[in-house]
Amino acid sequence: MAFQSSREEIVLPRFIDYKNVAFLRQFTSPHAKMLGRKRTGVSAQKQREIALAIKRARYMALLPYLSA
Repeated sequence: MAFQSSREEIVLPRFIDYKNVAFLRQFTSPHAKMLGRKRTGVSAQKQREIALAIKRARYMALLPYLSA
């Protein structure tokens, strides 16, 4: 059986804002990739909202596209 890492309990706010960089960093890997639903444990709708917020934050240069 493969090793499964335990998920952290992440409290989701009612509105996901692209300016909340500390919150959005929880959903990105150290290489600045977005984590999937299986890894984060959020619903499909919230995952889409988080993905959109991450993309907006990247466009506004609040989050990196790639890690250095």
